[in-house]
Amino acid sequence: MQIVIPLFPKFTALDGIGPYEVLQRIPSIDVTFIGHQRGEIRSENGFLGITADGTFDDFPRPDVIVFPGGVGTRPLEHDDRVLDWVRGAHETTTFTTSVCTGSLVLGAAGLLTGLTATTHWSCYPELEAHGALPTAQRVVEHLDRRIITAAGVSSGIDMALRLVELLVDRTAAEAAQWMIEYDPQPPFQCGSTANATANASAGGDALTQRVIEYAQLRQ
Repeated sequence: MQIVIPLFPKFTALDGIGPYEVLQRIPSIDVTFIGHQRGEIRSENGFLGITADGTFDDFPRPDVIVFPGGVGTRPLEHDDRVLDWVRGAHETTTFTTSVCTGSLVLGAAGLLTGLTATTHWSCYPELEAHGALPTAQRVVEHLDRRIITAAGVSSGIDMALRLVELLVDRTAAEAAQWMIEYDPQPPFQCGSTANATANASAGGDALTQRVIEYAQLRQ
């Protein structure tokens, strides 16, 4: 089974690497990072480079797409080559999935019109502009449409585990979870907007402003 993870300048590393760590542990699955061209592609802060071993043209009919997010998705919303590839590939995929703002690309390609979908909490308006119905669920499935979207960054791991269950079985998914020792026990309860606004020591509005300011500094 061929799974592709598209890369692009200013992608968010964990959006792609999280699902990769889960999926590459299944013997029947091959995972390939692809891009506009082969070679190194740098993450959103420029600190990390990952090599794309194939191009969109090399993989017109993958079994599964896992489209990561990052600030670099914004140009892709208007990139006809990428959008045409998403539409064409989706015709025959087993599943077309996204993590974080990767859903903006699926939305721009017309795949999410009228469907509930998720993305990073800060980008719901952008997702809605593509005709989707944003929801705060961590993973949103439309199995009849072969579409799964995951919320921000770390939620891609949850989505990938569910994907393994769908593609193989629950035993394989549980084995993958055990192998990566995915047993979240965070020191703070600020991993979702609901928890952050309810529990953050700085208060919800103040914390949100600090997160936005920090994100702007990092871009």
